[in-house]
Amino acid sequence: MNTKYIDLIDQTYDFPTAEFDLKDKQLHFHGIDLMELVQQYGSPLKFTYLPKISENINRAKGWFESAFKKADYNATYRYCYCTKSSHFKHVLDEALNNDIHIETSSAFDINIVKSLKKSGKISKDTYIICNGFKRDLYIENIAGLINDGQHNCIPVIDNHEELPLLQQATEKKFKVGIRIASEEEPKFEFYTSRLGIGYKNINTFYKNQIEGNDQVELKMLHFFINTGIRDSAYYWNELHKCLKVYIGLKKICPSLNSLNIGGGFPIKNSLAFDFDYEYMIEEIVSQIKQVCDDAEVDVPDLFTEFGSFTVGESGGAIYKILHQKQQNDREKWSMINSSFITTLPDSWAISKRFIMLPLNRWNDEYERVLLGGLTCDSDDYYNSEQNVNAIYLPKYHKDKPTYIGFFNTGAYQETIGGYGGIQHCLIPAPKHVLIDRDENGKIVTRLFREQQTSEQMLDILGY
Repeated sequence: MNTKYIDLIDQTYDFPTAEFDLKDKQLHFHGIDLMELVQQYGSPLKFTYLPKISENINRAKGWFESAFKKADYNATYRYCYCTKSSHFKHVLDEALNNDIHIETSSAFDINIVKSLKKSGKISKDTYIICNGFKRDLYIENIAGLINDGQHNCIPVIDNHEELPLLQQATEKKFKVGIRIASEEEPKFEFYTSRLGIGYKNINTFYKNQIEGNDQVELKMLHFFINTGIRDSAYYWNELHKCLKVYIGLKKICPSLNSLNIGGGFPIKNSLAFDFDYEYMIEEIVSQIKQVCDDAEVDVPDLFTEFGSFTVGESGGAIYKILHQKQQNDREKWSMINSSFITTLPDSWAISKRFIMLPLNRWNDEYERVLLGGLTCDSDDYYNSEQNVNAIYLPKYHKDKPTYIGFFNTGAYQETIGGYGGIQHCLIPAPKHVLIDRDENGKIVTRLFREQQTSEQMLDILGY
C-alpha cells in the first residue's frame, strides 16, 4: 500500500520538476539543500534565490525576441521591472544586471531610482515609467529626474490634472504616456478601473492638453489588466479595444510609438501549474501586428511591466512544525513556529496559495492536516493547496520534527506585511538569507537580516 509522502507526490504530480528534486530523502530547490540551509540558519527563515530573477527576465526577453522574428515585427521590446513587487536593493541589483528598465508607483520609488543612478546601476538612457496617482512629492521627484537629464523618464498620465502639475514643476521638455482605464472582468469587485483615463476620453484629452503643447511629447499608451495576462476572451477583447485606441491616436499623433502592455504573467502556485508563456507572447505580438498592418500604421515598440514574474519565484519561507493539536475527530492542527498573517499576508488577505512541500521525512506516512500560525487570530491558518482542497504532510512525530517550505513567495509579502515594523501579536519578522552562485556556479549564502528583536519592536512602539 502506498502510504508514504513520496508516494502521494509521485501519484499526484509530475515530480521531480525543474525547481524541485529529492536527494538523500530531502528536498532540494534549484540544487539547494534546504535542510542544510535550516541547519546553518535555523527557522523560521525567509530566503531569496537571486539567480532565478535573472533567469526569468531572460526567459521573457527570449520569448519576445522569438515572437518578433516569427511575426516579422519590426520594433523594439523593453522589459521593465515593477519595483512595488519588491523594493529590496539585492532584488534591483540582480534585475538590473540584465539590461532592463524600471516602473515606479510612488514618490519614494524615485529616491530608489536616484540611488541606483548614483551607484551606476542605471543610466540616463534607462526608461523610468512612472505610474500611479501623482501629487505633490511624486510630481516633484519626477520633475527632478527630468531636470537631471533622465530623457527616458515617462510619467504615465493617470488623470486630467497631472499634466499641468508636471508642467508647473519643470520647464524642460518631457515625454508622457497615457494610461487607459481598461474595464475589469464583470466578476471583479469593481467593474471599471479607478486608474487611468477612459477609452472614450483619451482622444479628447490628447487634443485639449497635449496637441500643440511644445513642452510635452506623447510617446506611450499604457494598457493594464489587473487580473494579468491570460488566454481568455476578456483579455483579448480588452487588448483589441486598446489597439483601436492606439491606432486612432497614432493617426493624429505621429510621436506616439510605444505600447505598454502592463499586467503581469502568472507564476507557479502549484506543482500542477501549466501556463504556455511562449504561446501567449506569440499571440499578443501577432495580434498587434495584424491590427496595425490592417490599419496601415507602424507597429509600436512594446514595453512590459513584470513584477511578480520577475521576483516571485525567487522567494521562499521555511517553518518548523512545533506541535499538533487534535481539535476534534477530523481536525489535526499542525502549528508552525511563525505566523501566516505576518510572513505570508497574501495567504490571509486574498486567500493566495503557494507551493508548499516538506523539506524532510518524505519516506514517512502522511496525513491530512490544517496549518496554524502563532497569532491568536482565528484567520492565521493555511488549509488547502491551489489544486487540492486539503494539505497533506508527513505524520506528526514530536521526536522527528517536520520542516515545511512555502515557495514562490518573493513578490509583495514583505511590503504588505510591513517589513521591519510592528507585526500582528508582535510576531517577529524571520531571519532573511540571500542565496547566489559564484563564478563557478557554486552556491553561496549570506545573512541579509537577523530575526527581528523585541528591542526593535519596543523602540518603534515608543517604549
